[in-house]
Amino acid sequence: MAYGRQPTGVQTRATLLALGLAAAFVGAVALLFLRLAHWAGTHPVPATLLTALSLPLLYALVRGMPRARELRRAALAGMAEADAESVAAEPTVVLPPSDPRDGLTVPLPEPSVDLTPDGFEEAVADLCRRDGCTDVEVVGGAGDLGADVLATAPDGRRVVIQCKRYTPTHKSGSQDLQRFGGTCWTVHGAQLALMVTTSTFTDPARDYADTCGIRLIDGPALQAWTTGETPAPWGPARVS
Repeated sequence: MAYGRQPTGVQTRATLLALGLAAAFVGAVALLFLRLAHWAGTHPVPATLLTALSLPLLYALVRGMPRARELRRAALAGMAEADAESVAAEPTVVLPPSDPRDGLTVPLPEPSVDLTPDGFEEAVADLCRRDGCTDVEVVGGAGDLGADVLATAPDGRRVVIQCKRYTPTHKSGSQDLQRFGGTCWTVHGAQLALMVTTSTFTDPARDYADTCGIRLIDGPALQAWTTGETPAPWGPARVS
């Protein structure tokens, strides 16, 4: 005896039931069509108007289905990329001092406690003050429109800085640059736009920065700027 097989009588009844349901469905559709045809014959004007209105809607639905699938796939892909770049941890950031190499830049003292995100913005502002900037403001927070630090460089240029305090493994991506690039020039009137991060930048982020003229300062460059191994992004500080 074979297991899992139904008796022949049961299979026959199932087949007849399926055929009966299919026949009933076809009959119902045919009856509905006949009724609609009869109604159209007795009401030609409403039937013509209904048909004229239905055809464009049906055409739009058929044409829109592939486009809707494409848009949905693109939206899902964009959300996945945004989620991958949106997680920022709380690292320990230390800006070690050393003897300056350019003879003009004085290194900042080492912080006594771990820097908070606000503390990181204040530390970058201190770098600006140390290296000759005036009118330095920390403006980061809700509604900052992409700017964390505003300053005036020694040569008079308006400096707009975005600070990204990330762990070394969390890179600053192109979306960070795109948000900053959308406001630094038009909203804040930057003449020198900087993005400073404690980590590194992705290749798409660097490509975007090159295209838009945004200067990038990653973790190693930030340390070199802090310790005086390299001059400030706007050049060596002026001797008063």
